Amino acid sequence: MKYLRRGLISVAIAVTATAALAQPKTMTLGTASVGGTYFVYGGVVAKILTDKTGIQVSTQQTQGPNQNVILVEDKKIELGMTTMGVALQAWTGTGDWTKGKKYANIRALFPMYDTPMQCVALKKSGITSFKQLDGKTVGVGPKAGTPGTYLPLFFGALGLKATIRNGQGADMGSQLGDGILDAFCFGAGLPIPIFSQLDAEKEVVFFTWTDAERDAIRKKMPEFSEAVIPKGTYKTQTADQKTLGLYNFGIANKDMSDDVAYLVTKTILENNAAMVQGHAAASETIAANASRNAFLPFHPGAVRYYKEKGIALNPATLPK
Repeated sequence: MKYLRRGLISVAIAVTATAALAQPKTMTLGTASVGGTYFVYGGVVAKILTDKTGIQVSTQQTQGPNQNVILVEDKKIELGMTTMGVALQAWTGTGDWTKGKKYANIRALFPMYDTPMQCVALKKSGITSFKQLDGKTVGVGPKAGTPGTYLPLFFGALGLKATIRNGQGADMGSQLGDGILDAFCFGAGLPIPIFSQLDAEKEVVFFTWTDAERDAIRKKMPEFSEAVIPKGTYKTQTADQKTLGLYNFGIANKDMSDDVAYLVTKTILENNAAMVQGHAAASETIAANASRNAFLPFHPGAVRYYKEKGIALNPATLPK
């Protein structure tokens, strides 16, 4: 019996050692430019994962969802964040930035929050509607980000032309304040840090799209859904604004171990209070919102967690 017990202890030690070896010591999370929500939200995700899992998670500033997809696909980073619109372009190889390549190795982990689109202009400009941006100079954030990808398409869908400027969110805000830009249109989790800064420092006006404009955009880009930016999000926004949005998800490569994918998903979704302390948009980072993914396969490790919690996933997102 003593021999048997020693044998069982040896097996237990061996299993523990194997599990420890399977868990990486470090991971990198792709975020986006300074001034946007990804940058702040990503820092919160990295801190919680580091504190709760023992894995040292660092952030890498990127151009946004498009670049995050590429880096995760190529295993240059372990974790990334993307909107489902960019993810759809990647999965099908239909976005211009994909150059026809299908990014078949990315997998969904956890829902983040909705990305509503909105524009801001200086009050003194007299611009209060999107159609007034025809022929104007408009900032849309980094070229590879979700706004940088889609907002030029919004102009095309509505038959409008504008001179598009790309750059980090913080830089776009500065250029608007200096009068270099006529407007700054962007999309991120609410409140958008640079929009809050502009709201505090300048006299600005926030605006979105009319019902007819939203219908025309969705006809061309059905991946968008109706969204609302609540009044009071910014002090000068005194009424709800109807707009269009894309949901965001944390992603990983399909070759991430099931145990690590499970651990990451569980840790983020079960520490919501800490997430919200870091950024208000995280109030939407809950397991139930996994249903907002209608096409991208979830990682098997994430699926295990959702099954434990009784969360029904879209059949199209289950691993084949």
